[in-house]
Amino acid sequence: MSCRFPDALESFTQYLRSERNYSEHTISAYRRDLRKLEESLDSGSQDDISKIDPLAVRQALTQLRHKNLSPRSLQRWLSSLRSFFNYGLRNKWCSINPTAGVSAPKLPRPLPKVLDTDQTAQLLKKPSSEMAGEDWILQRDISIAELLYSSGLRVGELCALDIVDIDLRGAEVRATGKGGKTRVVPVGAMAIQSIKDWMNFRIDRIDPAKPNQAALFIGKTGNRLSTRSVQLRMEKLGQQQGCEQRLHPHMLRHSFASHMLESSGDLRSVQEMLGHANISTTQIYTHLDFQHLAKVYDKAHPRAGRSKNSESK
Repeated sequence: MSCRFPDALESFTQYLRSERNYSEHTISAYRRDLRKLEESLDSGSQDDISKIDPLAVRQALTQLRHKNLSPRSLQRWLSSLRSFFNYGLRNKWCSINPTAGVSAPKLPRPLPKVLDTDQTAQLLKKPSSEMAGEDWILQRDISIAELLYSSGLRVGELCALDIVDIDLRGAEVRATGKGGKTRVVPVGAMAIQSIKDWMNFRIDRIDPAKPNQAALFIGKTGNRLSTRSVQLRMEKLGQQQGCEQRLHPHMLRHSFASHMLESSGDLRSVQEMLGHANISTTQIYTHLDFQHLAKVYDKAHPRAGRSKNSESK
């Protein structure tokens, strides 16, 4: 059973409105995407959507790329087409979905935000003994930040830590990551000292009447901190310590990885410490490192090709 493209589009629009209950804004976006396909079709394909094949979709995709549509827009466009032709298959207007096997350009992977070494030092600046005595929460939060940065832990791994998981004498921590996989990661001397300071406060926060208080980091009630609590506390710590960026726990993990790779260049070791199953996940930090090197090169090399005058234009 054949169906003209305009008729199929109207039927699909009614389907989105009445059966899927999509908003008019969403429906308009679908229609705009499908109009872009219609504009690229010959008259035969417009008269019968069963004649639209993968080649026609690829040609339309190429035309849109030449118009400098972003990868995100192209992915959305292709998603609209898939939904439209799946609807056509259900109505037996076409025998195949011509978008099958057609891929839009991949979205560029955003580089993680990191703190530089000076910003990290400012964040982890130890409070004065007077301030620490007045605010045990501040000491706990700095200890959390120290451990996240020192060992590159995920926030969920940190929250799951029990006291027995950290070996202060051996300077290492046992973390349970994704898929229940356990790894042992070194802990730096400054993080060790910060955790020792926290433990002196922690003992006063424990209620002997409550069982199972094994968590390394606890809140006011003596219970284990949740990941959301740590996220909020890190954001507040960043504000207290004068951090210019909005701080979140993963930024400290990113900073750990970036600084380790920048100093050592040992991708495999950083992968192991982060607990990445695939080294391609770790390789994103090589792009961060290259950006840093490029900035140093541009500023330092006499023949880098970029003058201060050209940068200011």
